[in-house]
Amino acid sequence: MTSTPFDHISIDISVQLGSALVPIHQLLRMGRGAVIELESSETEEVQVFANNVPVALGHVVLRGDRVGIQISEVLFRSPAWRSKEQVKKL
Repeated sequence: MTSTPFDHISIDISVQLGSALVPIHQLLRMGRGAVIELESSETEEVQVFANNVPVALGHVVLRGDRVGIQISEVLFRSPAWRSKEQVKKL
């Protein structure tokens, strides 16, 4: 199988489970094992980001001792969404 330029592209995938406002003084006092309560429940949709850009919605799933995300909706964008200056040629 031959290699393509796309085989070496790195994408940072992250998931936003919820949010919380924590004062800096409280954050500095937190130690190992501290818990930050989020303003969401386990049944709410989560956002999936690729390089800090929202790309999908999904739900948290548990498979044994592993946690995953089941994609429920892909967020498509028109080609005009990204300016030509931001797109680099390979």
